[in-house]
Amino acid sequence: MVKVSVVIPLYNKEPHIKRALHSVYNQTIQEFEVIVVNDGSTDKSAQVVKSFCDSRVKLIHQENAGVSVARNRGINESKSELIAFLDADDEWMPNYLETILRLRENYPHAGLYATSMKNEYIDNMLVKLEEESRNLVPKEGLLLNYFKIYKEGNAIFGASSVAIPRKVFLEIGGFQAGIWWGEDIDMWGRIALKYPIAYSSQVCAIYYQNVANSAVERKKPVKVHHFVKTTREALELGRVPHEFVNDLKEYIKFLEMFTAKHDIKAGDRDLALKLLARSDIKLAYKKKLLRIIISTSIKNNFPNLAEHITIISSRQKKKS
Repeated sequence: MVKVSVVIPLYNKEPHIKRALHSVYNQTIQEFEVIVVNDGSTDKSAQVVKSFCDSRVKLIHQENAGVSVARNRGINESKSELIAFLDADDEWMPNYLETILRLRENYPHAGLYATSMKNEYIDNMLVKLEEESRNLVPKEGLLLNYFKIYKEGNAIFGASSVAIPRKVFLEIGGFQAGIWWGEDIDMWGRIALKYPIAYSSQVCAIYYQNVANSAVERKKPVKVHHFVKTTREALELGRVPHEFVNDLKEYIKFLEMFTAKHDIKAGDRDLALKLLARSDIKLAYKKKLLRIIISTSIKNNFPNLAEHITIISSRQKKKS
């Protein structure tokens, strides 16, 4: 019996996919299937997957169409009523699926099941939370207002620590095709507008940020975050529960600022300048955007000075 379908989108992750697959095989729960969707890789990623001789692994090939299309393809090919996602350069702790299935059993009406993660820099994503937000996160239980936690930019789970019931995909719709940045945040937000999220504060996954071909490293401007579009439409149509409205509006402003930061580094200041001119944007956001504009300008035009500033800043951090 397949308890969980594991969907892994794969694009040029030859050095990492073996680690990801081993982390699935090392689970305490073994009733799973793995659907790896090779999204037009040009390296030997697919050959690495083929070396795993296991009937539970299914390798699907498609022309490069982006991570959203790859995930949707994996969902369509899956057999279980619960779909878990794992990026090809991340990994799970041995108790990940066990924890997800426990959440599923205890909170059957949730729209999404997730655990905390760690990365190269922090041992638990929750350490960044202020006390007010931390009090909203149970050790294990339901997040009743996702937007109240996320409105300050607090990410407490990621794409590799999430599982979603098939019926929710049928209702909400799949990942938005053609979106390469923020497609996961858009999905979590669409679900959170309709369902509570079941969450465990236990770290059950590892997110590797500094890897080749990571979306976070792509320098391409994004005019508007897709969930900002989704949310504005939902607000206009009156589809947002009343208790979420104020927090959701603050979350939109954070996403606008977050997108502007990305665009500045990609060489486009248009969104940042528009936000700087708006009276409803927090002063803290404006200061952050100004610092990024200045630092990026120095880096691009005076690289030697930028390197000198970085060295001095690093020394000051060590002293403190």
